[in-house]
Amino acid sequence: MIVLASQSASRRAMLEAAAIPFRAQPAHVDERALEAELSGAAPAEIALALAKAKALAVSAGAPGQLVLGSDSLVECGGRRFDKPESRESAAEHLRFFSGKTMNLHSAAALARDGEVIWAEDAVASLHVVEMSEPFIAEYLDAEWPEVAGCVGVFRIEARGVQLFEAVEGDYFTILGMPLLKVQAALRRLGEIAK
Repeated sequence: MIVLASQSASRRAMLEAAAIPFRAQPAHVDERALEAELSGAAPAEIALALAKAKALAVSAGAPGQLVLGSDSLVECGGRRFDKPESRESAAEHLRFFSGKTMNLHSAAALARDGEVIWAEDAVASLHVVEMSEPFIAEYLDAEWPEVAGCVGVFRIEARGVQLFEAVEGDYFTILGMPLLKVQAALRRLGEIAK
């Protein structure tokens, strides 16, 4: 059994669907402070650093156990976006994304006994439709506050799919964790069957 260093419902659902035994334990990491330290880094580097920090934070209190940390962030038009702080902030994000390509970076790391033993990232490019103000308002009427905890202000498995005209990248990366890469690492480590 691995330890998932996350409270994310979508990450838990991915592991459950893949029949990977786990228990969840949230990581207490000051993400904004770490992001500030990495202010000039590329989005993939930041996502990897956050995934590693989460895995290490939980690993410190779980001797001998394999801990999975994961993080996602969105970059669009040269700007990095965090989860929206309010419904108005969510609407501002959506206005900015309208008609552009959103790059969603998802990273995962495995740690044991305070040491990262594996880490990788993946990116998905999501081509956002042109959105009118009435569309944004109706979308948020239906999806808020559920999307408050979602970087990119969408749940691809729900109404969020309406935001996109094309997607490049795998579904799991879009959900918030590069699950196929995680499974490959777990197989190599002998944690799941080959």
